[in-house]
Amino acid sequence: MKITDHIKNANGKTLFSFEIIPPKKGNNIQDLYNNIDPLMEFKPPFIDVTTSREEYVYIDKGNGLLDRKITRMRPGTVGICAAIKHKYDVDTVPHVLCGGFTKEETEYVLVDCHYLGIDNVMALRGDAMSHQKYFIPNEGGNHYATDLVKQIQDLNCGKYLHDVIESTNKADFCIGVAGYPEKHLEAPSLQTDLKRLKEKVDAGADYVVTQMFFDNNKYFAFVDAAKKAGINVPIIPGIKPIAVKRHLQLLPQVFRIDLPETLISEVEKCKTNKEVRQVGIEFAIQQSKELLAAGVPVLHYYSMGKSDNIQAIASELF
Repeated sequence: MKITDHIKNANGKTLFSFEIIPPKKGNNIQDLYNNIDPLMEFKPPFIDVTTSREEYVYIDKGNGLLDRKITRMRPGTVGICAAIKHKYDVDTVPHVLCGGFTKEETEYVLVDCHYLGIDNVMALRGDAMSHQKYFIPNEGGNHYATDLVKQIQDLNCGKYLHDVIESTNKADFCIGVAGYPEKHLEAPSLQTDLKRLKEKVDAGADYVVTQMFFDNNKYFAFVDAAKKAGINVPIIPGIKPIAVKRHLQLLPQVFRIDLPETLISEVEKCKTNKEVRQVGIEFAIQQSKELLAAGVPVLHYYSMGKSDNIQAIASELF
């Protein structure tokens, strides 16, 4: 079922969902299941699965020289989506990236999703590689998320790459895109960023999931500004509980977001990561309660690793 249909069928009730990352290459999928299992009691209608782009590794050739190879450390997004869908009977949302893929490779991923009965995809540009200062698209790949949305929408219309005529075998993907309450780190202004979001929606995006934020007022202001800009699709808040003290430096640095002074102060008082994790849980509960009271369509949690903190938060809400 499409995400938009899940929201519509909820009749105003806020839904619970979360996002996971594939295990590192060579690890067992059972560890992933062990973290999903405790969250299923909250009946998530869908689960997002991230996609990692390629990266370089250096292999010692044994003669003092290093051989640079390109690899994906966390492959298997579509396979994991199919496995979760089969095991838990829940919809899954694979993340599809511009970075690291040609348009042909993207089409193959989408065709696989279509064959597997996956109804939803999250269309993202992706980040720059670790050695790049700025994002550089692959030769023959999509440059921007808007281009990727257009390619997915083309499949929904039966338009495949290099085909002379339209196919009667049309996909019917519900397309999610990212939104940034504190603007994308590369955008010159929030207003410019909203224009880019409007372009993605006009190209066929059906819903928006926001980057993490810790000040609900920024989410509310973002939703209001988006509506004024003519963006009338569901905007789902993305929430990440602080889990370790280094998040105080890491999250603002990587995502260009602000952390509230009250949260910073409480985390700085902590002596152990266990205490930090508890502060993150308590802050996310209060943040979620306010969003819940405001009637947001979904509370979407970035679990990424261990799920015990998400379970503790959801237990207070659902």
